[in-house]
Amino acid sequence: MNNLFSKWKEGLAKTSKAAFGQIATLFGASEITPEMWDDLEALLVQADLGVETTELVLDSLEKRVDRLGLTKSAELYQALREELRALLPSPPSFEFSERPTIILIVGVNGSGKTTSIAKLGYRYSQEGKKVLLGAADTYRAAAVDQLEIWAQRLNLDIISGQAGGDAGAVAFDAIKAGIARQADVVIIDTAGRLHTRYNLMEELKKVYRVVGKAMPGAPHAVWLVMDATTGQNALQQARAFKTAVQVSGVILAKLDSSARGGMAFAIQRELGLPILYAGLGEKPDDLQPFDPEAFVSGVLAETKSLK
Repeated sequence: MNNLFSKWKEGLAKTSKAAFGQIATLFGASEITPEMWDDLEALLVQADLGVETTELVLDSLEKRVDRLGLTKSAELYQALREELRALLPSPPSFEFSERPTIILIVGVNGSGKTTSIAKLGYRYSQEGKKVLLGAADTYRAAAVDQLEIWAQRLNLDIISGQAGGDAGAVAFDAIKAGIARQADVVIIDTAGRLHTRYNLMEELKKVYRVVGKAMPGAPHAVWLVMDATTGQNALQQARAFKTAVQVSGVILAKLDSSARGGMAFAIQRELGLPILYAGLGEKPDDLQPFDPEAFVSGVLAETKSLK
């Protein structure tokens, strides 16, 4: 458990030294002051919680201070920690109820989608599952090449399509191959979409429908990869994907590269989507199941071990 906490602490080092680190400095004073509230509001917004989520946190804090008669800044800091933790419910366990279980991965270009797919496949293979990847991002030839290189490196099966080919056909073939090879899970990459490109989003909907034709009831999960470094701009993207293909969960990539990290709170508060995994580094095993307790402790730069 301590090793896991260390991984989260190291992965969140940039975040804890930036906006959230300033919050810790803010609470260096002994007494709660009126100025402290204004400064805290500014820092939470800078940390990418977003205005609505920040207002929610501050309102809850003020009510708690009045109700409990808190006067010390250390007490307010502990209350803040509890409020932040309350915003992040533990992610639901994912059941591989079908064989193969079909997971469709979506996201915009540059979000870390293809790399996250490879790491996800590696994690499941390490758990003893037979994994097959579907490289259906035919819109960008480099994405197919990238996933093929990862698959070879990690010893994962893969079905690829030709550059510029029919993405739906690749997804269909991957599922049929997964059934024939008795795979436990098929993870399908899709073309990185700009949520403002209507035609591309319509094509993504087509892929979604084709997956259902290849295997009734599929996809069993649609996970959106979001780049933690893009902050609040990513929320609008997420809303568009959620509407288009019934996104059921989020993979928060590049969390180790983010100097803010507060988007995790906004995702849950404003989108109602659970964060399932987080990218904490470059290595294949650095995609970790999202741990709200470790995340809050990490961004607040707490050194105590997890309970």
